[in-house]
Amino acid sequence: MRRNTLITGVDIGTGGIKILAVTIGEKESDPEVLGITQAPVLGVRKGTVINVEEVSNSLRSALEEFQDVVGQKIDSAVINLSGSHIFVTPSKGVVVVSRADKEISQEDIERVMQAAQTFSLPSNKEILEVLPKEFIIDGEKGIKEPLGLQGVRLEVEILALGGFSPYIKNLTKAVLNSGIQISDIAISPLASSRSILTPRQKELGVALLDIGAGTSGLAVFEEGDLIHTTIFPVGSAHITNDIAVGLKTDIDTAERIKIEFGSCLWKASKKKEKIKKIGKKEPLMFSQKMLGNIIEARMSEIFDLTNKELKKISRQGKLPSGVVLTGGGVKLPRIVEFAKKELKLPCQIEYPSGIIGLEKDPALSLVSGLVLRGIDLEEDSLPSFQGGFFSKFKKVFRIFIP
Repeated sequence: MRRNTLITGVDIGTGGIKILAVTIGEKESDPEVLGITQAPVLGVRKGTVINVEEVSNSLRSALEEFQDVVGQKIDSAVINLSGSHIFVTPSKGVVVVSRADKEISQEDIERVMQAAQTFSLPSNKEILEVLPKEFIIDGEKGIKEPLGLQGVRLEVEILALGGFSPYIKNLTKAVLNSGIQISDIAISPLASSRSILTPRQKELGVALLDIGAGTSGLAVFEEGDLIHTTIFPVGSAHITNDIAVGLKTDIDTAERIKIEFGSCLWKASKKKEKIKKIGKKEPLMFSQKMLGNIIEARMSEIFDLTNKELKKISRQGKLPSGVVLTGGGVKLPRIVEFAKKELKLPCQIEYPSGIIGLEKDPALSLVSGLVLRGIDLEEDSLPSFQGGFFSKFKKVFRIFIP
């Protein structure tokens, strides 16, 4: 990689836009923060872009301010794709090894990967990324690197990740209209896992749960590979909305109450808390029990959805490395204790790592992962996305139909 390379990640979420830029100094493994900013966004609902113009304007304004602060122009960025429209489809492919000496070549690997992608999809769905789970040579399973090995029959099992075409097009159009190019698109929980999970956790078996404002992303790994991912249309902003409705107050006051008094587990108490409404004189009275019940109900929903997904893949209560919690929504007190109770697994909060000078904040996991993914692509000298087709990549194959 070139020295002083600038890598930028842009996290477009329901709760706002986060932009992180890093530079690569003397050591390639030590990217350093050049600048980071957060800005409000309009036009995003439950993680998906529903108004292209509003998102484009919000991003353009954030980028202009960010560039003034860091003193450098941002030409391209790695961005995230979120929303409950994200889907995962397993598939298999098989080919006959082409060489006379039966040695498996890169061409054989590419052919079997293409064969695995020959399945039908609805016209409004498309595949963004294809991840090989394992290769099989003459019936021998569990092979990760088949290049150079010998055999007659080469098979592959893959996970194809994709989404709803109109939402993908809305996202790409909004970013391109803001004046920057897209170097890569990453599905949100996969990007978060890049900055959070260790190789050992992925090998043993682990689930990452990234609780954002409008969505919660789940990614499950085992034996080093992704085995499942999904995004729930529920996040910490829904807790704020519930508080506003339950306590009959405005959203800003509800957010203050959540931050100052909220907890995932409440202790029995007759004490009533008092907080002034923003812009009003009369105080708002509420009990800790009532607030606790509101928060617990919504958090229980998120963990119940998590359990259902783990049950689908037969991993409920069976992940040795447990569940790793991250995202802005995990800042509520006693969330780890509550998660252990609901999920029946080891649980812990983790923070993004691998970037020098980055604040220890779980809300930055996704944008950090986007940057680290950009560094990975730069090191592999992969081509950039300019609004057209993705090229075939080494080891990881992506398809995008504009």
